[in-house]
Amino acid sequence: MALIESTLATGGDAFKANRDGMLALIARIRDLEERARKASAASAERFHKRGQLLPRERVALLLDPGTPFLELSTLAGYMFDNGDPSKSVPGGGVIAGIGFVSGIRCMISANDSGIDAGALQPFGLDKSLRVQEMALENKLPFVQLVESAGANLMRYRVEDFVRGGNIFRNLARLSAAGLPVVTVTHGSSTAGGAYQTGLSDYIVMVRGRTRAFLAGPPLLKAATGEIATEEELGGAEMHTSVSGLGDYLAEDDRDALRIARDIMAGLNWDRPEPGPNGSFKPPRYDAEELLGIMPMDHKRPVDMRQVIARIVDDSDFTEMAPNYGPATVCGQARIEGHAVGIITNNGPLDPAGANKATHFIQACCQSQTPLLYLNNTTGYMVGKAYEEAGMIKHGSKMIQAVTSANVPQITLYCGASFGAGNYGMCGRGFHPRFCFSWPNAKTAVMGGEQAAKTMAIVTEAAAARRGVPVEQDKLEKMQKSITFMFDGQMDVFATSARVLDDGVIDPRDTRAVLAETLAICREAEARRPARMQYAVARP
Repeated sequence: MALIESTLATGGDAFKANRDGMLALIARIRDLEERARKASAASAERFHKRGQLLPRERVALLLDPGTPFLELSTLAGYMFDNGDPSKSVPGGGVIAGIGFVSGIRCMISANDSGIDAGALQPFGLDKSLRVQEMALENKLPFVQLVESAGANLMRYRVEDFVRGGNIFRNLARLSAAGLPVVTVTHGSSTAGGAYQTGLSDYIVMVRGRTRAFLAGPPLLKAATGEIATEEELGGAEMHTSVSGLGDYLAEDDRDALRIARDIMAGLNWDRPEPGPNGSFKPPRYDAEELLGIMPMDHKRPVDMRQVIARIVDDSDFTEMAPNYGPATVCGQARIEGHAVGIITNNGPLDPAGANKATHFIQACCQSQTPLLYLNNTTGYMVGKAYEEAGMIKHGSKMIQAVTSANVPQITLYCGASFGAGNYGMCGRGFHPRFCFSWPNAKTAVMGGEQAAKTMAIVTEAAAARRGVPVEQDKLEKMQKSITFMFDGQMDVFATSARVLDDGVIDPRDTRAVLAETLAICREAEARRPARMQYAVARP
């Protein structure tokens, strides 16, 4: 055993300041999530009057009671729908997450039709594409609850129309991979969105509420002169008795969700088995202490072993080569019995640290051990000595190892993730299976002050070459503008809004989230392609 000893001074001023800062950020995130729930719930009277359930009520009834639901990308689109931070409603108009339906772990996606009739909000497309990608990569059946007014024509962008085709392509790919696509069409599924319903393996429609057609009555009349009602064109009864699009006719939302659960229950699909070791021991230190480890100032040093000690079984961590490239920490541990290789940073990545990380990644691939990256680095070291030592070469080897890894990789932004260090530590651009952030995390090509100083030096050098004086007032104004621009895009309220992670998690929930994702990865790896014969693509 290699137990990590705690060095935290939990009664000290620094710990308390870190804790207060983290709690304030968590409170802000929870307030934004609650704002989205309230915005949707404001439609309750209208929904209930017509016999419908609210979107979150639908999700709750679909899920197995008492089982975990890992909601994803709750801050998607924040500040893009409305530039006023007090009025912006995050979520992208989509409720998405991983949960259990009839004992089967599934990816669930539901249009939040309580907000703008379910029209996609800014970054809702990105969120939808990401959860489909996660379902495909992690071999999860896909359950979607559809009720959408489609694209917001007032915010039409041709690139969204073109990229939106990926939603339908991904549904076909899921089905072709043997991953059942189960759809409950609670309301509108019109125009191109009709294929969201059509490209499903099992389709449930609701009497009197479902609408699925390529052209609604107004467009039909304008295009052809034909007059028809919505029910005649694309109602549930027509589609389940005439067109054959619908497979099941439900009387209302509750009945539709019951049918969806029955469909899942009837699948010949492996239910998750217990983890590899049910007798694991919890960490020796309280998860509450994770609140006080990370400083709000990313330039202050942190011993990431103290984070590891509070998330791994029995705080037991077998570190590899601790005296070689010591700022890069690599080692083996278990999280709720799941073996995992951990890579993290106690400072910038240097040539020795990059070499060590490369070796460790390759060793984990050889033993088929998933990798967890705990990001906390300002990047790769720079300077004459480091260039001579081959920083580019060794950093490139590390990036190649990350790219070529044949095991599941999970990324958690705990602190800074700057420059090429973001790449070497399996940032979002390197397609980790899951990518989460802590509320204090920062992601950028460099810090705002560094960027401003760099541009000031470049500007002064250019002026000197031209033989003209530098106007200090303009230079200072430029530096302030650059700092503001960088600082405004590096925190989680900016990055998660852009779906550059899969969600922001409370540090205290880290162990539970990682255990859940490692279990998902383990199940996906065990589900061999030869056994993926459960869903049949519709003719």
